[in-house]
Amino acid sequence: MKPGVKEKYEKSFITKLIDSEGEARETQTWLHFAPPCQYINEEQFKISNNYYYQIIGMLVNMMSQSKNWCPLIIKTIK
Repeated sequence: MKPGVKEKYEKSFITKLIDSEGEARETQTWLHFAPPCQYINEEQFKISNNYYYQIIGMLVNMMSQSKNWCPLIIKTIK
């Protein structure tokens, strides 16, 4: 593997995770509008909102531990 390739993949990986986190947070914001508009009930909101907190938490953990994930990605690319 060429020098710097691993760092390139890690930066790209983190960028994708940041994008994913932003999308999840945007969805979570829209969820807050759903019950008042009667698209979903309060129970559905609570369940969905909790899922998004978990998803965002997983994405943040993956970002903070990207070095642990990138060797796995590079192995599958080779």
